[in-house]
Amino acid sequence: MSNPPAKDVSLGHGLLLLDLDGAGSHPAAWRVSRTAPASVLGPEHLRGAVLAAESAGFHAATFSDPGLPDPDQPGPPGEPDPGHPGRDAAARLNALQRAAFAGPVTRSLALIPEVDTVYTEPFHISTQLASLDYVSGGRAGWLVAASPSAADAAAVGRDTVRGERLSREAADSIEVSRRLWDSWEDDAVIRDVPTGRYLDVDKLHYIDVENGSYSVKGPSIIPRPPQGQLPVLAPAGLLTPEAVAAGAADALLVSAPTPELLAAELAATRAGLAAGGSAPALIAELDVVLDSRGQAAAQRLAGLNRHTAWQSPRARFAGPAAELTELLTEVLARADGVRLHPAVLDTDLEELSRLVLPELRRRGLLAPTTADVTFREQLGLARPASRYAAITAGTAAPGAEN
Repeated sequence: MSNPPAKDVSLGHGLLLLDLDGAGSHPAAWRVSRTAPASVLGPEHLRGAVLAAESAGFHAATFSDPGLPDPDQPGPPGEPDPGHPGRDAAARLNALQRAAFAGPVTRSLALIPEVDTVYTEPFHISTQLASLDYVSGGRAGWLVAASPSAADAAAVGRDTVRGERLSREAADSIEVSRRLWDSWEDDAVIRDVPTGRYLDVDKLHYIDVENGSYSVKGPSIIPRPPQGQLPVLAPAGLLTPEAVAAGAADALLVSAPTPELLAAELAATRAGLAAGGSAPALIAELDVVLDSRGQAAAQRLAGLNRHTAWQSPRARFAGPAAELTELLTEVLARADGVRLHPAVLDTDLEELSRLVLPELRRRGLLAPTTADVTFREQLGLARPASRYAAITAGTAAPGAEN
């Protein structure tokens, strides 16, 4: 299986990511969204959202996957909780399936679903993400999550994982997935009609991974993804410094309680990475509420919070588009990208598209958006060779030739 030569795309400037989370990131967003409740889970709503993000000039879209409500760990008022009608609950389809639907619809937007690493088998994670990479033409990424939820654990019959084990299981899942992506060499599919061979079995490899939770022999059931290795994004602090230094994550999502503290957190994270000898991209996290249609952002936010308080670990900006542009200019001087979480998707995305992204692009702060460019290329990453490519015959999976 051959791969086209990489396009000459330099990262150069910052990337903007948009979280496409239902009606918006605020839990009460559905109350003011222009999307009818009956349509929020329909294909046209998702199609419209990803096309609007791509048309606005965003480089990537992320798809959240909040997991199951945990009856043993009731959240504070305002957290999505379908079990309590008095609270706002966000209806979402599975993140990976939403991203897969968006693959054929878009051309330049990278698609990054959030996928749990603790209660989802890494074999399934790796194959589904590889499928997404094929569907999107090499524009897939993986937003790593590690759920501490007892409900998520009970759903698969496992004990709840917390503390240091979360970090360890996340790192293990990433490593298993990376090995599975490498378990097919790039030219393993030969389709030799005269001899009747579809595969060169010497170019399929066992990965032989065992830990306390699972055993994976391999090889994968899907050929190596178009990108070779999908870019992996992880929240800063989830993985140990050793795992990050070993290349577990290609980008870290950096959060801080306020916009004023975000620059300091970015600087501290970058200094820690330099000390550890690693250099993943840093992507700042920012909640956004903008002035819109004659209504001030503070007024909009107060109205939403009267229904349900927005409790988020991320820095939050509420104000006019011009001030957000200045803030993003400062943040992009320290970060490789920013992921925006709009309070109400249709309202705030409209203002971002009209007033913020065009000005950032005019200032030369954003990387170009180009059709059919892979997510690795957007991040300035070379396509890696399979780690098993040099292994000689004898390690291929029996029965793989047909």
